[in-house]
Order: sequence, then C-alpha cells, then structure tokens
Amino acid sequence: MLLKAFMSTIYIVGPILLIAVVLAAVWLDRWSVPVILVALCAGIIFGSDVLNLWSFDNVSLTNHVTNIALVFILFQGGFSTKKQEFKAVALPAGGLATWGVVLTAATTFGVLYGVLNWPFEKAILLSVIISSTDAAATFSILRRKSLPSKLASTVEIESAANDPMAILLTIIAVQSLSSGQPKWYLSVLSFFWKFTVAPVLGWLLARASIWLFNRLRPQDRGHYYVLSLGIILLVYGLAELIYTSGMLAVFIAGYVIGNHSFVHKQGISNFVAALSTIANIGMFALMGLLVFPHQWSALWFEGLVLFLTLTFAARPVAVLLGTIGMRIGIKEKLFISWAGLRGAVPIVLATYPLAAGMAIGQDVFNLVFFAVLLSILIQGSTMGHFAMWLGLSSPSRPKPLYKLELITMAESDLDLIEVDLPDPKGSLGPMIKELKLPQAAVITMITRGDNVIAPTGSTRLQGWDQITILAHAKDEGAVRNALLTSFGKFKLS
Repeated sequence: MLLKAFMSTIYIVGPILLIAVVLAAVWLDRWSVPVILVALCAGIIFGSDVLNLWSFDNVSLTNHVTNIALVFILFQGGFSTKKQEFKAVALPAGGLATWGVVLTAATTFGVLYGVLNWPFEKAILLSVIISSTDAAATFSILRRKSLPSKLASTVEIESAANDPMAILLTIIAVQSLSSGQPKWYLSVLSFFWKFTVAPVLGWLLARASIWLFNRLRPQDRGHYYVLSLGIILLVYGLAELIYTSGMLAVFIAGYVIGNHSFVHKQGISNFVAALSTIANIGMFALMGLLVFPHQWSALWFEGLVLFLTLTFAARPVAVLLGTIGMRIGIKEKLFISWAGLRGAVPIVLATYPLAAGMAIGQDVFNLVFFAVLLSILIQGSTMGHFAMWLGLSSPSRPKPLYKLELITMAESDLDLIEVDLPDPKGSLGPMIKELKLPQAAVITMITRGDNVIAPTGSTRLQGWDQITILAHAKDEGAVRNALLTSFGKFKLS
C-alpha cells in the first residue's frame, strides 16, 4: 500500500507539479516573474500545508538532491562564460566571492546582534548561512536580461565562486555553537585547500575531457551526452573525495571546456543547458515541498527584518567596501548590490544546524527560506526594471525563432558564429557584398523578426538582424568586428 502511494506520487503528482510550473512560468513571463520563484511557490502549494498532494519533510534527501542540481547549474554557468568576460571581471568577482562574503556576514551580524539585540546564536547562524549569493538564482534571472557583459559576468562569476567561503563560515559557526570545539586552524586550512586545489583539479579534468571528446568516434551521438554527464559528475565526485570544493571544480571545468573547440560542442552545449534548466526547476520545487508555511506565522516579521538587513545594509556595505579601487561606477555598484540574490545555497546551508541537532535549527531554516523567498520575489522580479532605471540596460530584444546548429562528428576548427546587429530596429545597413569578412567566412542565415532571410550578395542588413556565419573559430573576433564596424559606418554615412 505504501509502495503504491509512493509510486503514485512519483509518476502522477511529480509530473503534474513540473507541468504546472512550466505552464505558470510561461504565463507569468510577461511580468518578468522568475521561473525559480514559480517552482518554489508550486512546491509550497503542492506540499503538506496547502493542497497536501505531496507530504515531504526529508531534509537529508533534499540536501543531496540540491547538491546534485547545483553541480549541473554551475557547470552550465562556467560552460557559457566567455574567456574574455572572465578575465575582465576576475578581480571584482573574486573579491566579492571572498572578502565580500565576510563583509556581508559581519554587517548582518552587527545589525542583528549589536543593533536589534537578537540572541547571539541566532544572529551568528543567520549571518553566515545567508552570506553568499546564489548561482542558480542569479544565472536563471541574469541570462534573460540585456545588460553590459562585464557587469553581468561580475555578478554571475561572484555567485558561482562564493560558496566555499559561505560553507567555511557556516561550518565554523555550527561546530563552535554545537560542540564548543571549532578547531579554527583546521577550518582555515580547509578553506585554502578548497580554493587552491579545486580550480587545478577542474582544469586538469577539463583538459582530459576535451582530449577524450576529440579522440572518440562513436556512431551514436547520444554517447557524447552520456560521456559529458559522466564527466560532470566525476569532476564533482573526485573533488569531494579529496575534500576540496566540488562546486568550484565543476564551474572551472565547465569554463575550460566551454572555451575550447571540440567534437560535437554544439550538441553538448544544448544538453548541459537542458540539464541546468531541469535541475533549476526541480530543485526549487523540491525545496518548496520542504516548507511548511504555517510555521511562518510566528517568524514572518523576523524574516522580513532579515531580508531588509541583508538587502539594504549588509550587501551594499560589502559591495561598496569590497570594490574600492576597482574602477566600478556608482550605478554599477548599486546594481551589483541589488543583484545579490539569495537562493538554493543558503537554504542548503540552513539544513546544517538541523543536521547538527541544534534546537534553533528549524527556526533558522524557516527564517532563511522566508528571506530567500522575498529576495527572489522582490529583487528577482525587479532586477531588469532597476537596471533600466539606472540606464544600464535596454529593452531585451526577443530571442530569434530560428537557429542553425553545426553538429560535428569529427574534429574541425569551423564554427557557427551568431552576431546581433545593434539598434535601432530596422535601420538600414550595408549589403552583404560590401562586407569585408575574413577569407572562408560565409553568411549562412539572417533572422529578422519572425522571418528567415536567405542571404545573397545584394541582401541589405538591418538593425536587430541576427546574422549566422560559418567561419574558422579563430576568426570570430574578426567576423564580429567586420559586421559591427561596417554596420556602424553605414549608419553614420
């Protein structure tokens, strides 16, 4: 009987939950409501306190599932991060991911304990647990916005790299409060081990993976997807086996692989993007199931105070102090402050006091979850409008309805390059025959609104066209420069 009920939940309630999330997300997209917020709310509605369709309270299982989901989300985040963007923001992103987390935790603790007189144990736990921004939430929302690449990359890379510091602070706090023997020197050594060994391991395994992709010649393209799945999990597993940061190793591996050419790269890119989306929605829906809103009746005010403290005091202080001397404008700093989304990682860390058997554990978990929910709801839904108000973003153009993909089953230096022509929409540009593209570069398709334009020498380009070019990978910069420069000069003539 119990087995039948379990199977009904897995095969009936679970699929209905996922379908409901997608349908609601598509409908709510017109108001820029993040899909992760929809998934969270769907999990709460389907859970024990509302419809009671899925009774779920397994904290340990949630911890394991969310960790696996984060692996795919972080790999895809690294895979889609361009080398030029990474180099340009390494200092501010790295700073915010380390001392920025410490500043956030210290400021939050100072307000909660020193100003509001919250109990020491509660104040310190909440401060360290919610000190890091979240990659899952950040990638999910920022990749849908039209922002300067340097600004978006700073926030994204920070969110992917700040987990080790938050985990270290949380472990130290939990050990200190639960046992009274924190062994600070071991925790500090562990931190340096995580930050130094994880990137090296991720780089080595990524280079080995690229070599393997280029040496295999399977007849079934599906083998590449199985291989990539195994590689992603192996990078995380080996890193965790030697007690370094699996999350950081996975991000670095994705970054290295994504910035090199290899056989069937486009197919792998589509596959890891799909895995990331599934992991995002599934993870937040599961965490929604774990929440019992009736417990919020006594905690909602404290949760609101925590969110306000974090958003309007701790995060701005961390950004303003953590980026001194880095030539970041005040508007950019304001946006980075507002883009400090909290998400899955703080919720996962909030299970640590519960797992340690601390009496305050359930209250800490509920407060963190409530603050995260407010962060995604308020910051996530308004991020695009805030960027436009600051003059950092323009209205996002719709994604093209047509796309060419180069499916390679042998090693090749040819690639399909997509170039979006700038504003204003419909402004006339040069004809294709007037372009000075690199030798062997061929325009294969032009997407214009709802139409596909077959390119010929007399085809005239227009603003907002998306141009797809077949060219050598090494010529990508020259291709983009030829198109954008020619288009700009034509508009000025």
